[in-house]
Amino acid sequence: MLDNTLVVKAPTAKKKEKKLEIHKDIRVDNYFWMNNREDEDVLSHLNAENTYTKSVLKHTEPFQKSLFEEMKGRIKEDDTSVPYKLNGYWYITKYEKGKDYPVYTRKKETLEAAEEIIFDCNQMAEGHSYFKLSGISISPDNTMASFSVDTVSRRQYTLQIKNLVTGDIFADKIENTTGSSTWANDNKTLFYTKKDEVTLRSDKIYKHKLNTKVSEDILIYHEEDDTFNSFVYKTKSKKYIVIGSSSTLTTEYRILNANTPDDTFKIFQKRERELEYSIAHYGDSFYIMTNNDDATNFKLQKTSENKTDKKNWEDVIPHREDVLLEDIEIFKDYLVINEREDGLNNIRIINWNGNEDYYLKFDNETYTASIGNNPDFNSKTLRYSYNSLTTPSSVIDYNFKTKTKAVKKEQEVLGGKFDKNNYESKRVWAIARDGVKVPMSIVYKKGIELNGENPVLQYAYGSYGSTIDPYFSTIRLSLLDRGFIYAIAHVRGGEYLGRKWYEDGKLLAKMNTFTDFIDCSKFLIKEKYTSSAHLYAMGGSAGGLLIGTVINLNSELYNGVIAAVPFVDVVTTMLDDSIPLTTGEYDEWGNPNNKEYYDYMKSYSPYDNVQVKGYTNMLVTTGLHDSQVQYFEPAKWVAKLREYKTDNNKLLFHIDMDAGHGGASGRFESLKEVALEYAFLLDLEGIDH
Repeated sequence: MLDNTLVVKAPTAKKKEKKLEIHKDIRVDNYFWMNNREDEDVLSHLNAENTYTKSVLKHTEPFQKSLFEEMKGRIKEDDTSVPYKLNGYWYITKYEKGKDYPVYTRKKETLEAAEEIIFDCNQMAEGHSYFKLSGISISPDNTMASFSVDTVSRRQYTLQIKNLVTGDIFADKIENTTGSSTWANDNKTLFYTKKDEVTLRSDKIYKHKLNTKVSEDILIYHEEDDTFNSFVYKTKSKKYIVIGSSSTLTTEYRILNANTPDDTFKIFQKRERELEYSIAHYGDSFYIMTNNDDATNFKLQKTSENKTDKKNWEDVIPHREDVLLEDIEIFKDYLVINEREDGLNNIRIINWNGNEDYYLKFDNETYTASIGNNPDFNSKTLRYSYNSLTTPSSVIDYNFKTKTKAVKKEQEVLGGKFDKNNYESKRVWAIARDGVKVPMSIVYKKGIELNGENPVLQYAYGSYGSTIDPYFSTIRLSLLDRGFIYAIAHVRGGEYLGRKWYEDGKLLAKMNTFTDFIDCSKFLIKEKYTSSAHLYAMGGSAGGLLIGTVINLNSELYNGVIAAVPFVDVVTTMLDDSIPLTTGEYDEWGNPNNKEYYDYMKSYSPYDNVQVKGYTNMLVTTGLHDSQVQYFEPAKWVAKLREYKTDNNKLLFHIDMDAGHGGASGRFESLKEVALEYAFLLDLEGIDH
């Protein structure tokens, strides 16, 4: 261990009292001043935190480096995606040895044709500490590509157009977009979405004509409700341009024939509070996945192109209490449906003529299967992906006619040591305090004894109905091979057990998310998987909120936690409608301008509930340019924890001064962040190699 005399002293943040009052309740926030990223005092404090973290973990730096090389060594550096065909071209993404970023290519008609490089992100990223290419959209005649770039990591993309025949990039730049765009069928009209400069809400749809000035672009739609976001895309059938508006609980669409881009969009079904629907076009009909008529787990309906109001919608697949309808994919001859039953994915295939209706078979106790990239409407095969906690990810093509599967690619795990038969996974169920059974997916190396002495990393997210499926990770092997058990707690707030599972973990039922996680931890201890001396917890973003609340409630259960880009100052953020994403979050967390929601939110908000007590060892991470969870939330939280906590346990704060919510952009650079996190955990466990 490092001689403590060499460790830099933990930073002490200045206190500047600010009173925040609403509903006759006053909160005092001594660290509110940290919310100005341009302030030299703020930057100085963040740099001091980084210096402190580096000094405390300095003795782990050789281990971090070896972990990085180990994780990098499992990744195939010269990797290539499975080609997919669209409109006469095969599209392939490849990585080259020693390079961080992808190269996007295509080949005309056959895979033996000459390779055309569309974008080499390694060249484009030169000179940038962060780089992300997004939203590549090819014109119907294959001659143009719209694309977007973010070099700050705030998800504010600059949109441009490239001539794929000459290789020239048009000089015009469209700033502050979402990154996505879509072409009309005339090959010269492009629709795109712009963001509000302050809140970053995607609220305006514009129309751009090739060879005209961006200043002449026409505003097609303005979403004025600040709880909604807007977007635009083209149906897979290529017949319609669609403008969507969505909030957490409500959606609305507008449609326009893609052959007539200068006509007026028509509302598909006007918005109704808590009516959610999505649309797919086929033949002379639209297929609608919706919760219409109290279909909590969603159902599939259809209607004709000319009668899109919901009074005309008819059931195709009715609502089922025990099956969640997650997604559909439409082909010329088949309808494919992604369903979830008892937490497990199912892929259902139905022939349009009604002759066939069956499920693909999967034989694992806990796995992930999902519909893959299927842009070709006329394809005779379904592309889907499959993996589990012990099985590397596979891309599989299923032939509808022959009913045969072809594994097009299985993720290679390099390094020579991996054998999936050396690992075991299973699903267990903890009983929550209200009697509800909460599932956990667990993976570990075979031969582990349940003696209460195994280190366990317990992970969860638990918000927005987002499900963390049991997935394979080459990175995670660095923990498993050192004796760790990895457990994903499928807590309420996700949709693992259906839509009601989500409803029971948000708004005024949000506390279920946190207590489910704690009760899963207690189960792991009770069943001798581990003990509090060897149990660790991790979550990011809204999962970081989960970690923050859990340690306020039961810090003693854990030997250490990692809170990545954590959403921890819930009340202040939800009261500030100038902060990106706030207004669109009211249906998830509640609107604290309403006293009932304010009081409930305040009862669990990690920042508001920091106590004078002992806290477990903690590593907190963030990005200075994060647009989803602002850096100042964890900065304030760490400062308050330093002020209040009564122990000598580690409290480390790592700020990426170049990145945002997703962390570093390079495929290998991001591994350094994981190496830091793993070294923190392994060091606490006394494992240093």
